[in-house]
Amino acid sequence: MEIKIGVQHTPREIVLESGQSAEEVETSIAEALAGTGKLLTLVDEHGRKILVPADRVAYVEIGQPAQRRVGFGAL
Repeated sequence: MEIKIGVQHTPREIVLESGQSAEEVETSIAEALAGTGKLLTLVDEHGRKILVPADRVAYVEIGQPAQRRVGFGAL
């Protein structure tokens, strides 16, 4: 699923594709914003970790889960 993170005082947003479920992403965001963690930590499809200071998160947009692509169509 696609996740967009807006960071304060930064003109661009962070966009990543994650294999995590929407519930897992929402839980980690809620924990970071509640103050239990100082970093928002997410993992993308390739296993890379994205760390954002929790006090700098402006917004988070969670997209729909990606459907599996089948066939030989042009991308």
